[in-house]
Amino acid sequence: MTRSARQISARARILSAILAVAAIGLTIVGSVTFLVYIRAVDIGAELDPVTAAVTTYWVAAIAVLAAIGVVGWFVAGRLLSPIRDLRDAADSITLVDLSPRLSPEGNDDISDLSRTVNSMLDRLEGSVDVQRQLLDDVRHELKTPITIVRGHLEMMDASDSVDVSVAREISIAELDRMTRLVDDIDLLATVEGDGFTFVDVDLDALTARVGELVAVIPGHTWRVESRAHGRIPGDNDRLLQAWLQLADNASKYTPTGSPIVIGSSLDAAGAQLWVRDHGPGIPPAFRHRIFRRFDRAQGKRSVGGSGLGLAIVDTIAKAHGGQCAVTDTPGGGATFTIYLPLPTSELPAPVRAGDVVFQREASE
Repeated sequence: MTRSARQISARARILSAILAVAAIGLTIVGSVTFLVYIRAVDIGAELDPVTAAVTTYWVAAIAVLAAIGVVGWFVAGRLLSPIRDLRDAADSITLVDLSPRLSPEGNDDISDLSRTVNSMLDRLEGSVDVQRQLLDDVRHELKTPITIVRGHLEMMDASDSVDVSVAREISIAELDRMTRLVDDIDLLATVEGDGFTFVDVDLDALTARVGELVAVIPGHTWRVESRAHGRIPGDNDRLLQAWLQLADNASKYTPTGSPIVIGSSLDAAGAQLWVRDHGPGIPPAFRHRIFRRFDRAQGKRSVGGSGLGLAIVDTIAKAHGGQCAVTDTPGGGATFTIYLPLPTSELPAPVRAGDVVFQREASE
């Protein structure tokens, strides 16, 4: 390339920064001939399509991100809406009002959580209702002996030894009744909150043990009618406790000297443990309520019980998956039977009686 060609190329680069200059020199043999080829290219014009494409990509990317943000905000709002409802429901729940519930929709995890929370709130509300009812019943039961003791002490003539002795006997009797009431309340709380330990219970040995223990209860003749042969899963101590409670209840509500029969049986459906007396019986109209706390058939309170015995029996029976029922005894009287179903699978794991107390309260 000659000097003049280099100068032209240099001027072209100087004149415009967006021009690309190319120069080619040719030499012909025999004579020196310089041929200069110069081409200027507008780089900006050549890059316009690329620039437009990049710009389009950026605009599309921003639009897509904006769309993703809007859709994500909407979806997150829909997904988190049950969580907000759960928070609002939790904020609105008080001991005064436990009624707020969630409204699950669909079958996703959030809906399952809402249903679980509703179930938890149902159990919590049932527990609080049971506690309130228990407190109301205890207040009512304690109010009567306190009123009696206070009334006799106020009316007692301190100078009259006979009057003092009578007031003392009445006060001690009422205080003893209060003590039995507190003991039974403590026992019921223990049964409802205790973790049952299930083992294979020998029905024959259990029946024999109950027969030995009830034989010392005075005022009645006791007889073991039948003894089942076999084993069922259960808590031996709690079943013994429930059976003895039925026997004690029968001895209180039947005439002195009347016979009382106990027995057990086992069939394909399960085991039955019963106590059969020949007392006045229980009218059908009262059978649905005798297993409630502090309730007695026909309002009989003279026997000195707290009204919690059958509630304890019913709680133990339902903790074993069974129930306690009362029927008529042929010839007159009542038969209390604890029904214990046979397991359909493996021996059940220990359960808490408190988990089934709500079922007992609901069935009443």
